[in-house]
Amino acid sequence: MSATDRSAPPTPGNRPNPARWLVVAVPYLWLFLLFLVPFVIVIKISLSLTAIAQPPYTPVFDLAGGIGGLIDGISEFTVENYLWLTEDALYARAYLSSLTIALVSTALVLLVGYPIAYGMARAPKGLQPTLLMLIILPFWTSFLIRVYAWIGILKKEGLLNQLLLWIGVISEPLTILNTNTAVYIGIVYSYLPFMVLPLYAALERMDRTLLEAAADLGCPPIRAFWKITFPLSLPGVIAGCFLVFIPVTGEFVIPDLLGGSDTLMIGKTLWAEFFANRDWPLASAVAVVLLVILVVPIVLFQNHEMKRAEREA
Repeated sequence: MSATDRSAPPTPGNRPNPARWLVVAVPYLWLFLLFLVPFVIVIKISLSLTAIAQPPYTPVFDLAGGIGGLIDGISEFTVENYLWLTEDALYARAYLSSLTIALVSTALVLLVGYPIAYGMARAPKGLQPTLLMLIILPFWTSFLIRVYAWIGILKKEGLLNQLLLWIGVISEPLTILNTNTAVYIGIVYSYLPFMVLPLYAALERMDRTLLEAAADLGCPPIRAFWKITFPLSLPGVIAGCFLVFIPVTGEFVIPDLLGGSDTLMIGKTLWAEFFANRDWPLASAVAVVLLVILVVPIVLFQNHEMKRAEREA
C-alpha cells in the first residue's frame, strides 16, 4: 500500500457514525444504571449483617475512609444469610409454591388468551383496532383498584355468589375469597393482556395462504391449526409466557389481597422480611436467589434458541 493510500480519508461507509454508537450505548447505559447498579447494591446488603441502626445492616461503607475503608467493609461480608435460606424450610416452600402458582397461572392465562388472540387476528381489519383497545383498556385503571374490585366480586355476599344463587346454580354462597382459587382468578384477569398482545402480534402476521393451501390439499381445519397456525405462533406463545411467568413468580399484591393464610408466595415473604422483621440482609438474599432462579433458565433458553437458529441457518 502506498503512502497516498494510507493517508487517504476514510470512505463514508467506513467513517465512524456517532449516532450509531449512541443508539447502542443508551440501552446499555439504561441497564447499567437501573438494573446492574441496584442489583449490586442488593447483593452488597445480602452479604451484610442485620443491625439495629439506620440503615438496618452492617457494614456500611465509609467513603471518607478511602480505599482502606472499602477493604475493611468488604472483609466484613458474610454468606450467613444465604446459609440461613437453606436451613429454614419456609423459604424453600415459598419458592416452590411461587413457581407452582406461576406455572399454573401461566398455563391458565395461555388457555384463556390464545382463543382471544386468535379471534382478534381473524376478525375483520376494521374491527381489530377496537378489539385491541378493549384489551388495553384495563391498563387505564390502577392495578390496585382492579384487584380490590375482585374482593367485592368474590366475597360470600359478593356479585358472583349473588348471581349464582339467583340463577339457581348453588344453594349457599361459595367460599372463594382468601383461597388459591381467588389468587388464580386475579392473576388470570390481571395478566391476560400480557399474553394476548404478543400472541395477537404473532397470529396477525401469519400468512393465511398457508391455511388455504392446506385446505386445498385436504387437510382438516383442526389438523391445519396444529400443523401450521400453532407452530407459527410459538414466538408469541413463548414471549407471552415469559411476560406472565416472571412477574407472577414475585407477585405480592394479588396473593396478599385475594389469598388466604395458606397462600405462600415469595413476594409475601419478601415483604414480611423487609417491613415486618426489618431484616434487610435476609430479604436481599431472598431477592437475589429469586432473580437467579428466574434469570438462569431464561439465559439458557436464549442460548439454546440462538444455537438452534445458527444450525438452521
